Amino acid sequence: MEPAVEKKEAEQEEQQLPQARKEDAPAAAAEEDEADSEETERRNRDLKAGLHPLRRKLVLWYTRRTPGARSQSYEDNIKKIIDFSTVESFWVCYCHLARPSSLPSPTDLHLFKDGIRPLWEDPANQNGGKWIIRFKKAVSGRFWEDLVLVLVGDQLEYSDDVCGVVLSVRFNEDILSVWNRNASDHQAVMTLRDSIKRHLKLPHSYLMEYKPHDASRRDNSSYRNTWLRG
Repeated sequence: MEPAVEKKEAEQEEQQLPQARKEDAPAAAAEEDEADSEETERRNRDLKAGLHPLRRKLVLWYTRRTPGARSQSYEDNIKKIIDFSTVESFWVCYCHLARPSSLPSPTDLHLFKDGIRPLWEDPANQNGGKWIIRFKKAVSGRFWEDLVLVLVGDQLEYSDDVCGVVLSVRFNEDILSVWNRNASDHQAVMTLRDSIKRHLKLPHSYLMEYKPHDASRRDNSSYRNTWLRG
């Protein structure tokens, strides 16, 4: 192939890339608009039914892994328990939910916004990360309940950036984490930290750690080698 032809083709490819990005942007915006429209319709239906709609529909997931056993992948182990979109349906679910003290180790409970799976690779999570707080088992149940109510009530700052919350029951401790969409937005990450501390009334003795999901993918660990503490 002649150099002039190669150069022309390369220029054409460079011109097509920005165009492709421009075409993708309206599609993503259209999907967001459609999702917002569906949420509005859902809330209106719930209001007409005399219920109290939540701002976002939420889904509860469960993960139980047998220590030392070779089993399915992490994604295959995640099981959906229930979803709810009103205050009434939340309390029906929560009143029948096992408390952290009765769960075996290792177990994870995930409460996430509808449409977001509790996986690092999910499109809503892949560029994000999580704030991590470690608790003694004697007190983890109270903080988990408070965190669930904060998410259900949409009380956290930068709430649109929040994907969900996780309770991880381990042998010597329980771990709570709050997942967000954008690990590179330092202001949003730090404001979320302060909001969590405030709503949980977290004592100063508790340390919060942050870890981006891409770091978790690299070292295949959720809670080791955290990047930011505060």
